[in-house]
Amino acid sequence: MLPDGIPTVRVTGRYLTPDGRPLAGQVVFRGPGMVTFGEFDVILGGPVTATLDATGAIEVELPATDAPGMNPSNWSYSVAEQLAGVAMNRVYQVLLPAETPEVDLADIAPTDPTTPTYVAVRGDSAYEVAVKQGFVGTVEQWLASLVGPQGAKGDTGAQGPEGDDAYEVAVAAGYVGTREQWLASLVGPKGDKGDRGDQGPAGAPGVVQSVNGVSAADVVLDAAAVNAVPDTAPGAPGGVAQLDATGKVPAAQLPDGMGGGAVSTVNGKSPDASGNVALVAADVGAVATTEKGTASGVATLGTDGILTTDQRPTYTAAQVGAIATTARGAANGVASLDASARVPIAQMPTATGRNMWTPQALGFQAWSVDPAAVANPTTLKAAVVGRIYMCGMNITETTQVNRVVMMARGWAGSSAVPAARFFAGIYNESGSRVAWTGSTALSNVPAAGQITGSAPGMKDNHIGAVPLPLTATATLAPGRYWAAFLLSAGSATDFYYMHIQNEAPSNPGNFFLGTTAFQRHWCIPSGQTTLPATVNQSTGEVGLDPAIMALALI
Repeated sequence: MLPDGIPTVRVTGRYLTPDGRPLAGQVVFRGPGMVTFGEFDVILGGPVTATLDATGAIEVELPATDAPGMNPSNWSYSVAEQLAGVAMNRVYQVLLPAETPEVDLADIAPTDPTTPTYVAVRGDSAYEVAVKQGFVGTVEQWLASLVGPQGAKGDTGAQGPEGDDAYEVAVAAGYVGTREQWLASLVGPKGDKGDRGDQGPAGAPGVVQSVNGVSAADVVLDAAAVNAVPDTAPGAPGGVAQLDATGKVPAAQLPDGMGGGAVSTVNGKSPDASGNVALVAADVGAVATTEKGTASGVATLGTDGILTTDQRPTYTAAQVGAIATTARGAANGVASLDASARVPIAQMPTATGRNMWTPQALGFQAWSVDPAAVANPTTLKAAVVGRIYMCGMNITETTQVNRVVMMARGWAGSSAVPAARFFAGIYNESGSRVAWTGSTALSNVPAAGQITGSAPGMKDNHIGAVPLPLTATATLAPGRYWAAFLLSAGSATDFYYMHIQNEAPSNPGNFFLGTTAFQRHWCIPSGQTTLPATVNQSTGEVGLDPAIMALALI
């Protein structure tokens, strides 16, 4: 901010295209190199740049050019308009006296010499300014008051230094470019052709000194004097050939053997009565155009020089030694490749050893662990109400499932335990729920061990698989997932589950490497009444006897 004692002028302006759109660019104000205000201990220097806003307007506060006590004094601002899309930007000088604290550039900018129809905005006359300052009287009286006594003639001053030429002024005002480029920028577009002027008066008779180098009172020129062919030369020996009415050289002026006689034969054909010979394609060893693209004719080429599609032969894969596309991925065919250029796992042979138990061999799609490989714990373990049990599933190929299966060691069914309520679901490795039994807890779950053929010990003790239906069939892409099981309501002894005896964080199932953990057995400890949309294994608990779960498609 300038000190309060330095008078300023607020300068505004607005720049638009002829159709009213805002221009873009900036207006640069330059004063002397340095201006000193000794009274305020301030030195001002450098240009002031006002950037056009979105409406094409600027506003800037500048020190008045007649501020008292400044050094130098009696100077003006150089205003350089740097506007995008304007062929000729202006540079001009303006005074900003303190008596006019607000001024718009449209009122003080000089007329553009390339637009002679420009009308400047009229400001107050000197007399009107004087009246505003308190003068009382007519214009004539004010003019008479300005005339003072004639002073003594002063001495002739020393010649001042040579000033900058117009190009140097433009460079000082911010122009960038060579002198030739600047001169070219001054040339405006060519104007429209003007109306033809009136015929001027006849000039005075002139005096010819010579014609084509011949100096004589009566000049006579021949064709050679004007580099022309004599009019006697057309058709004459040593002259030039004439043209007949058709614009061609007559046969009489052609050398021998150049025509003019009657045609005897053309390709063995004699002329007709009118002297004309009509040839067909066969007469000149060519193929008729009517044969192009027709049966037993010749092939047609497209604009690219290649046979058109309708004229190309059709071959079977066997004819060109290829395998039909229908054989790809088909039995007795060839393997296809997926987007990663690998054979899809669905086309790979079974990866397990021969004659081994798999989840599919027992009616499941996948399981957390082979139950037969688990040492049977002697201690019964009941599901904790409000605890979500999580079991890892490794899906190696695209798999459809519609049941989460809990391995029960004692579940008599909902008819025997009506207060019990259940949820089951599937989460992907990032912790997002991808399938579940629904927002309403299951209240009609059949007893375990009741499948036809089960032994009495399984039926009577309610031991076996308990399938919990999902709301819809889920298609699982290859990856790692967790099956989830929750007893949301009931008592502490309602549901006993098959488990791995290992109630400690040192669960051998949670043995892994890699950049991110994948815990095969963990839980959300307590207080859960439904399955959340997302889970986080890093905030779960691993100190529990892990449940045994599977996925099925029934």
